[in-house]
Amino acid sequence: MTEPSKPMPPTTAPAEDAAPVVAPRIAGEVASHTAEALSRPPLMNGLVSVAVIVAALYFGRDLLMPLALAILVGFVLDPMVSWLKRRGVPRALAVAIVVMATVALLLASAFFIVGQLRQISNDLPVYETNITRKLRSFGQSLRQPGVLDRYSRVVTRVERELDAAQRQAEGPKPRAEQPTRVEIVGQAVTPWQRVMAWGESFATPLALVGIVFVFVVLILLDKGDLRDKVVRLLGSNLHRTTDALGDAAKRVSKYLTMQLLVNATYGIPMALGLLFIGVPGALVWGLLAAVLRFVPYVGPMIGAIFPLTLAFGVDPGWNMVLWTVALIATLELISNNLVEPWLYGTSTGMSTLSLILAAMFWTALWGPIGLVLSTPMTVVLLVLGHYLPQLQFLEVLLGSERALDEPTRLHQRLLAGDVEEAVDMAEQHAEQTSPQHFYDHVGLGALRLAATAQDTVATAEHRHRVVSGMERVIDELRDSYPPPDELPLRVACIGGRWAMDSLAADMAAHVLTLNGVGARVLQLGVMSSDYFARLDLRGVEVICLSHFSPDPTTLAKYFVRRLKRRWPDLQVVLAAWSYEPSAQVAHPMEETGADAFVTTLDELVVQAQNRLASAAGTPYVPPEVPENETERLQALQDSGALNPALRGRFDALAKRAADVFDCQGAHIALVNEAWQLTHGDAGAAGRPDEGAPEEGAPREQSMSGHVVALGEPLVVPDVQRDARFAANPLLAERGIRFFAGAPLRTADGFVLGALGVFDDKPRTLSPRDVMLLGHMADEVMRAARQQAAKAPPDPAPDATSPAAG
Repeated sequence: MTEPSKPMPPTTAPAEDAAPVVAPRIAGEVASHTAEALSRPPLMNGLVSVAVIVAALYFGRDLLMPLALAILVGFVLDPMVSWLKRRGVPRALAVAIVVMATVALLLASAFFIVGQLRQISNDLPVYETNITRKLRSFGQSLRQPGVLDRYSRVVTRVERELDAAQRQAEGPKPRAEQPTRVEIVGQAVTPWQRVMAWGESFATPLALVGIVFVFVVLILLDKGDLRDKVVRLLGSNLHRTTDALGDAAKRVSKYLTMQLLVNATYGIPMALGLLFIGVPGALVWGLLAAVLRFVPYVGPMIGAIFPLTLAFGVDPGWNMVLWTVALIATLELISNNLVEPWLYGTSTGMSTLSLILAAMFWTALWGPIGLVLSTPMTVVLLVLGHYLPQLQFLEVLLGSERALDEPTRLHQRLLAGDVEEAVDMAEQHAEQTSPQHFYDHVGLGALRLAATAQDTVATAEHRHRVVSGMERVIDELRDSYPPPDELPLRVACIGGRWAMDSLAADMAAHVLTLNGVGARVLQLGVMSSDYFARLDLRGVEVICLSHFSPDPTTLAKYFVRRLKRRWPDLQVVLAAWSYEPSAQVAHPMEETGADAFVTTLDELVVQAQNRLASAAGTPYVPPEVPENETERLQALQDSGALNPALRGRFDALAKRAADVFDCQGAHIALVNEAWQLTHGDAGAAGRPDEGAPEEGAPREQSMSGHVVALGEPLVVPDVQRDARFAANPLLAERGIRFFAGAPLRTADGFVLGALGVFDDKPRTLSPRDVMLLGHMADEVMRAARQQAAKAPPDPAPDATSPAAG
């Protein structure tokens, strides 16, 4: 028998088998190198672009400086031109009037200054004598022997000894190395050359003034055309470009206006103070100090030199100098620490460091004129960085807002292990607002970031630092804001899957106790029969189940079903902290079986308080009655807003509000003693323009009633998630999921009702949108006042009657 052959060692096949293993690694390395190579050109292109722009600004300064100055002057003069144009003056004539008035004002100021300086020049010999006497006296005092003089002699003697020792060590120098004295004799300057030099020194400023003058006139005449060109150059997004230009113009105009007020509050007291002290030309130095403060940093110092020099020369003694120094120092302290922060506020939106760097940058490029223009031009760059994505880095570098928001800052401090700084941030935020505000807007946000990175970039050490650090933050806040003693336990907070869920449950329990609801944290274990059997829920009426998972329905469904099976009377609130408001489904209550769904601690507090207050489970909260209800109802009757002739106008205003905010509907509601009276309806097309207000809803179910009770705008992003309105049968019947209302306020401050917009989908409004809704509510009240002034109101229904309308 033949011996079976031994298997041959693998040769080619293993290589083929290994190829699928090696290929992904090679492909990954190639992809990473390719991505790195592709990421380099944009950075290099950006650096080259910046270098080209800086070079263009420097070499083109002769053209760009007059243009920038003209634009700045145009910002100052355009409001006056617009004011004249609104009063029927043609734009060309308005520009001529404003420019001529400005030139006349400048010439009058120049003549006044020249006259004052000529008067001061007559007394210069006397001032020169006083200055010379003081300088000689000061020099004699310095020449008198003293401690410094003795130290100086010792230092001089030591230097001589060192020089002698060095010369002995080096030996005598050759004659060729010894220095030779050379005297340069200049050529005589002829009178014609002197006149030409003077002409050249004056020609450049005069040419600059002439070019600026021409540019200012052209800018004021062709403002609309220039704006269109800028819109075309900045990009195709008309909305974004329009917002950018409007914001830039608003910030620069506000900065210049505030700068003028600051300079006036400095220059007028300066002139009066110098006049009281007796410094000659006090009005001139006050005006000069106000004008020079337009030059950042350097201008105030230059403006202080002239009155100090005159005070030094006028008074043979030192009293006038000391009083002048005290006046300037006092005005600087008041202006820098009180007036400027009060008037400027956030007019530019720039940080102090960026202002200093901008001043240095523009001064290096354009000299003193660049220093004057540094703040307005940097404000324009900041606004462009805010609205143009490709220039967003400018907003980060120049803006006064923090580069990181509060949740990101807290998360970064926890990742870095800076627990003490995280605790300081928490305590400072809680002191300025409240612990609940910190937990809701900062703490949950930091945990949300940590939960997002849980299975991606976070390492075990990162997770440990976040968990241990946040535990320390919560403990410190609990010590600083202890809950009331002996609160009966009514709510149990249970963390879901991760440690982040338990930390959020701990925050929720602390917030509930601070709001007078007894709560404690229960640890979630393995969901077995033994776990539910050991679960102690004596006295508990509401369970808050905390989850950071983007989709907690699977875990919550099983837990809620087991919980309800054992304790059927318990109400379960599912807190999904990572819920995305853009989702189509507002809350997964039907899938999980939970009784309520919340995404913020504010919603949780409202849900818990209202569920514990009523055995029905989901009550709605009727609006409170204001303390000045009697006076308010009388103001409603006297306002003329109930005039039937206003219905057509109010319908149009409501339709405009619905279109502007892209909502399903809008109404103008007036609230009397028992009803919400609808006097303007966006969906009431085709009805007569005159008619009495109609009963829209009982006051206890009215959203506008809540606006009247609050006296401020009310925004409800999702009615079904707000415990105050979730069970309101009228809202459920009409399918209203979103509501926002702005108060209709009289001149005396009485709130008569609300301009409300509503939709059948959850949504939110930005702060600017809420402000716009308030402005539109003011327009409604202006229409009512105009109608009341036009003619006596028609007989209107009694505002206090339930049958009104």
